[in-house]
Amino acid sequence: MKLYVKKLDSRAILPTYGSERAAGADLYALLEGESLGILAGETVLVHTGIAAEIPEGYVGLVFARSGLATKRGLAPANKVGVIDSDYRGEIMVALHNHGSVPTEVLAGERVAQLVIVPYLTAEIEETDSLSETERGAGGFGSTGRK
Repeated sequence: MKLYVKKLDSRAILPTYGSERAAGADLYALLEGESLGILAGETVLVHTGIAAEIPEGYVGLVFARSGLATKRGLAPANKVGVIDSDYRGEIMVALHNHGSVPTEVLAGERVAQLVIVPYLTAEIEETDSLSETERGAGGFGSTGRK
């Protein structure tokens, strides 16, 4: 499969895979200056300067980079960003500082990762009843498993 990516700014960096078997391609920050400060508890939109043509039947999912999230508390505010196959605008990352101290992102820094995944679209139909299961409506830890 090919992912067609268009640079919207000549300074943009195309996504790259960190290893041969990496599932996610790194997305890079495109900033106006050398860095972007993010206060504790703040969310900022980080530009990447790229747009992509996600193939039909696939979705682009934007996930946190594990090192950035665990070491600096920076992760996508919406946990997982969704890029639909018909979207052709700039890919941006809503980066949230979950930490207790201000931090910064540097121009050209890897800020998230993009995973391309196939999906199914369900035909939604209203019903008055659902099939019974042993679990039923139990949720939020109701199975008793830790």
